[in-house]
Amino acid sequence: MDIRSYNRQAWDRQVEQGNMWTVGVEPEAVAAARRGDWQILLTPVKPAPRDWFPADLKGKEVLCLASGGGQQGPILAAAGARVTVYDNSPAQLAQDRKVAEREGLEIRTLEGDMRDLGVFPDESFDLIFHPVSNIFVPEILPVWREAYRVLRRGGALLAGIVNPVSYIFDLDLADQGVMQVRHKLPYSDLTSLSAEERQRTIAEGTPLEFSHSLEEQIGGQIAAGFVLTGFFEDVDPGRVIDQYLPTFIATRALKP
Repeated sequence: MDIRSYNRQAWDRQVEQGNMWTVGVEPEAVAAARRGDWQILLTPVKPAPRDWFPADLKGKEVLCLASGGGQQGPILAAAGARVTVYDNSPAQLAQDRKVAEREGLEIRTLEGDMRDLGVFPDESFDLIFHPVSNIFVPEILPVWREAYRVLRRGGALLAGIVNPVSYIFDLDLADQGVMQVRHKLPYSDLTSLSAEERQRTIAEGTPLEFSHSLEEQIGGQIAAGFVLTGFFEDVDPGRVIDQYLPTFIATRALKP
């Protein structure tokens, strides 16, 4: 299966269905960002710390990586950054353009695979904002290597990631409050589900997911050349598993 093509169509469908991560920010949030009062999410609930960002975003080149949906890009643009949103879903990118047109913001949108940033020259950006999204590609080490390449010296990569432990459980049962270990890691919707479950997932047009080890997620950033300078955990209040442990992680990684 062409995972990129499938997940592109799946996320376009999520926009049609009004998935919460596809709904652009309201005018009030943009107005507040213009006044310097803003916050954005790398993970479901906890805002990324303001001291993870440059003290002054005005004129900074920011890449919102796999971050379409009209949520983070417009806020950073309203705060003064020169924003490029790079995403696999045309419909998600359209959400950013919709907010930008409504608010008179300048945002560049480009469609592409988060694992291949070849469209950008070396050292193009001062900051990369990469919310939870690399679960939608089978391999992530290229993501970290490309992010390192396109960042300028002293620039930071802010990334939201999923703790792979959440994938060991039967997720249908977990939603019912039954925590039953079912899957070995690494997890893949293509190989870990039964044939019937896989067919249902594809028939519903649900984005396909893949777990990634902490060695790949955190160790992969270090191997790419980054120095970790920030870390926090977060939860999704709507998931039963998060009543037991935080399943989301955010990192700040500096290119020295």
